[in-house]
Amino acid sequence: MSWIFLACGILSGLSGTLSLRMASHGGTKKWYIAVCTGYVLAFSFLTLALQHGMPLGAAYGIWAASGIALAALAARVLFREPLTKVMGLGIGLIVAGVLCIENGAVH
Repeated sequence: MSWIFLACGILSGLSGTLSLRMASHGGTKKWYIAVCTGYVLAFSFLTLALQHGMPLGAAYGIWAASGIALAALAARVLFREPLTKVMGLGIGLIVAGVLCIENGAVH
């Protein structure tokens, strides 16, 4: 169950971040509401993941790293922002780092 809460937290944080992009480019007030809602939900789901036994280091590391990687990919798709080879390498390192954190937390 903690993984479901963590996934919901990641997606909520991602939606808040994407809404922040829209709000920063002259969006209406509804984008600011979406930013606040996304981040409040993200931290709420992260809290629930911790309450269901996920270690803090693993939960926060996965939540933050996944959010960064998904935001870069979503920005490429939705806003046509550049995604360079160096950025792709960074996303690969993030994935490797998340796997190391998860495996290190279990063993």
